[in-house]
Amino acid sequence: MARRKIVQIDEELCTGCGVCVTPCAEGAIQLIDGKARVVKEELCDGAGFCLGICPTGAMTVVEREAAGFDEAAVLAHLAAGGAKKPFHLPEPACFLCDSEDTVAPLLPVRRCGKSEWVCVRCLPRLIHG
Repeated sequence: MARRKIVQIDEELCTGCGVCVTPCAEGAIQLIDGKARVVKEELCDGAGFCLGICPTGAMTVVEREAAGFDEAAVLAHLAAGGAKKPFHLPEPACFLCDSEDTVAPLLPVRRCGKSEWVCVRCLPRLIHG
């Protein structure tokens, strides 16, 4: 075990909406018993792309003792179908141009107290107006 950054989910704040599952490219977050959970520490890279999209602020990145990030374990997990999105979530799309991630990469953002997605093409317009 090493000291490193990892996502932590506050069970009391988590509503189980599942929007954090999609931005986790490693498939480390899944809904279990109606709550978001990091299924295995070694799958979480600690990048925190899930944080910006969580509507309740239930997610933070903390530095603590945790199993090291294991890219081989992530690849095996994804190949085995380990990254499953909740069935009720629509595919994410840019709130400005409605593009999906097949057109341009999407990033989670908080805007006006709401969690949304913005594509990299529209990001400069969002930042600079």
